[in-house]
Amino acid sequence: MTLTVAAAVALVPLAAACGSEKAVGGSGSVGAGKPLTGVQWSIDSVTVDGTTHRAPEAARVRIDDSGEAAGSTGCNTFSARADIDGERVRLSDAMFTEKACEKTPIDFEKSLGRALTTGPLTTKTEGERLTLTTSDGDTVRLSKQPDAPLYGTKWTVTTPGQKDADQEETGQEETGQRDADQKGSARLTFDRDAKTVSGRLPCNRVNAEATVSDGHITLGAPSTTRMVCEGSLMDAEKRILRLFDGRVDYRIDQETLTLTSEDGTTVRAVAER
Repeated sequence: MTLTVAAAVALVPLAAACGSEKAVGGSGSVGAGKPLTGVQWSIDSVTVDGTTHRAPEAARVRIDDSGEAAGSTGCNTFSARADIDGERVRLSDAMFTEKACEKTPIDFEKSLGRALTTGPLTTKTEGERLTLTTSDGDTVRLSKQPDAPLYGTKWTVTTPGQKDADQEETGQEETGQRDADQKGSARLTFDRDAKTVSGRLPCNRVNAEATVSDGHITLGAPSTTRMVCEGSLMDAEKRILRLFDGRVDYRIDQETLTLTSEDGTTVRAVAER
């Protein structure tokens, strides 16, 4: 439970400047072909000055191909720039929020911040595990998060239906999604026993049959409520409804669900925590 919340955001000072470095996170190289980017890593523990601190269950970090890192200590969130060079990664321009949470020891957060931001980190992978080591021998141990289950997960829609021919309309797509985020994101949940999908669209609630088999889902005709909302929300809702009354391919990559209909409409959603 959050006890106190500081309004300020703290900038973590770094020993090395990074203005002249070029982010090469897009390579995603770690060891013998093991990827670092595009993976949601659970933080298991951090060891600083010989003392090991176990991480809270929700502690995690992800580095995107663009070279941006973001994560959570289990209480506070953080972001940083990630520069990758072979088996080494440097996190810079790091910013952490400042909250005090009952279940997240402050010693763990301080140790994690120090280990991640004091200089280049050497990476070592062992199966689904990753170890980051500082020049002083401090370590951060991580493990790859498993894929979220299709059934029972609350999937929050981030891309509300885009066809290949709609790529030029990205600005309109993002605007509609921002409005949906502000006034109620679309969420979908699949029920194995009932063989249904139900949830909330940007405006209305929806329910339909959903039969899953061999990497695809056959969706029935949607049953929705009849509310009318502002144009951007209704547009986003119509794009999501393109998926229904037909077969869609689905793919789960850790916490991201991608649904693609036969006419090329794509809806992406993330697992709600």
